[in-house]
Amino acid sequence: MGLALAEALLERGHPTTVWNRTPAKADGVVAGGARRAASIAEAVSASEISIICLKDYETMYGVLGPAAEALRGRTLINLNSGTPGEAAAAADWAAELGAAYLDGAIMVPPPLVGDPESVFLYSGSEDVFDEHRETLASMGAPRFLGADPGLAVLHNAALLGLMYATVNGFLHATALVGSAGVSAVEFADLAVNWFLPAVVVNPALVEQAADLEASDYPGELGTMEMNRNALEHIARTCVEQGVHADQARHMAAIAEQAIAAGHGGENYLAVYEVFKGDQAMPQRRIASRA
Repeated sequence: MGLALAEALLERGHPTTVWNRTPAKADGVVAGGARRAASIAEAVSASEISIICLKDYETMYGVLGPAAEALRGRTLINLNSGTPGEAAAAADWAAELGAAYLDGAIMVPPPLVGDPESVFLYSGSEDVFDEHRETLASMGAPRFLGADPGLAVLHNAALLGLMYATVNGFLHATALVGSAGVSAVEFADLAVNWFLPAVVVNPALVEQAADLEASDYPGELGTMEMNRNALEHIARTCVEQGVHADQARHMAAIAEQAIAAGHGGENYLAVYEVFKGDQAMPQRRIASRA
């Protein structure tokens, strides 16, 4: 995701300095015109605005620690994942350092970064948002949600919770009919044309039905480990906000089962392997009733 953000900024003419904990990961964007910083402090010092995209807030503190002094008088745009409480704490932390701060959430996968219709959510200082709106628009369509710095990650958790529940419903239903030997491709066609297809089953899931049959779940754009991290953040956000958290916890537990079964480096559709379970016995039962 960090590479996608840097590439989008470069393509739209923004002088861009990059830094990564694994320097070689930046080779491509450096070849494309970015300047490579030798340290995080050097990267922060290179520009008025720093955009950071990491696993969570704890990781952000660890990475930015050596750049604390460099952040004074500058602006930090944080696109991490976490909870509203963590976002509020990060805003307070930045204020103590003398840095302007805006919290955000990326609502698209890396290939869609830079598309003018790709949704990016922001919350916190509206002045910071307005001042840097043009830069933010280089990465996607920026939407400001309000002065509470936790609103972006709250909406992120809500929307991702909806997405995971929808995907799980489709995968579980596909596994259920698969217990009778129905192919994923055959069922997907019915599922998307059954009722309100754009709401119940996204056609993009149908396009991936053949991958389910082939047990092919490439993780280049996002692994099960990454998705479990997001699901854990959703569950913690529910607890933090006083909302029923059992569904979110259950989805996180299913992702954990997939990881334990060896699918940690594959994409989220590998949950299908968990849902399939041992289908041999149900198929025999159905055959005996025919």
